[in-house]
Amino acid sequence: MSSVIGIDAAKSAAAPGPQRVGVLLINLGTPDTADAPGVRVYLKEFLSDARVIEDQGLVWQFVLNGVILRSRPRTKALDYRKIWNNEKNESPLKTITRSQSDKLAAALSDRVHVAVDWAMRYGNPSIRSGIDALIAQGCDRILAVPLYPQYSASTSATVCDEVFRVLSRLRAQPTLRVTPPYYDDPAYIEALAISIETHLASLPFKPELLVASFHGMPKSYVDKGDPYATHCVATTEALRRRLGMDASKLLLTFQSRFGNDEWLQPYTDKTMERLAREGVRRIAVVTPGFAADCLETLEEIAQENAEIFRHNGGERFSAIPCLNDSDPGMDVIRTLVLRELQGWL
Repeated sequence: MSSVIGIDAAKSAAAPGPQRVGVLLINLGTPDTADAPGVRVYLKEFLSDARVIEDQGLVWQFVLNGVILRSRPRTKALDYRKIWNNEKNESPLKTITRSQSDKLAAALSDRVHVAVDWAMRYGNPSIRSGIDALIAQGCDRILAVPLYPQYSASTSATVCDEVFRVLSRLRAQPTLRVTPPYYDDPAYIEALAISIETHLASLPFKPELLVASFHGMPKSYVDKGDPYATHCVATTEALRRRLGMDASKLLLTFQSRFGNDEWLQPYTDKTMERLAREGVRRIAVVTPGFAADCLETLEEIAQENAEIFRHNGGERFSAIPCLNDSDPGMDVIRTLVLRELQGWL
């Protein structure tokens, strides 16, 4: 009799509670503090990822630890301070991603078996902490949502790498799904178009042309098979069709190059310089590859590239905000999530 009671007790202890589905929004990352030590920690993690810098050999380790991490954190910390959310003492990327998570949770609140959280690939909150939090809420299925419209190994793939690393330490793993890239998704293109049209209508001037600036990538990565450039072209072409613009009125460029290797071209900063010198006086820039405003949009585009444009003869420059947690932006995220949760809800 006692053995039967023991078996029944074990079954009872092992019986699962209410099953839940977890949704984890994941963006690139941010330093915890806008000072050199905080930026150094962030850059160390970011630039030590073999998906970002593929050759992690001795030469790179010398450059990273002996040069970059000694000087670059001070200069980048100054840039972060220009855009820092001083009220919350965090970067805008963290503020916006949290809000996206909160708004998605509110939109799915009628689905009581869904939990929503957010994480950063580099920095905090980490992907590990996000997955742990969802499992603690009883989630036995998790949908990872990399907030990158265009796929690249250095963004989307490294998110998956980290998610898999976290799951590899678990004996009882949750079932996993990952949302696909959405570079030409009709909901995404429509949201971009609405955002652009709304912003342009609010300006006191009419831009002569529009530039779509995407984060750059070493050309060698694309030559090895990364589809990122193809996705950026597809996004731009779809946006041109939706807005009724041709290639002379909606240009495609790439920003944020790093190091001495050749990157995808044309370069955004060189394009700003060229256009101004050719007589373009009014311009607007949209950054379709970013789901939330960050250092690359708020400082590099809205400040640095605006100055390049004006310094070379341009007069009016406007940076169009990312989709962020706007209604059109949240429509995109909600659409993606509900599509991928089919069969789980």
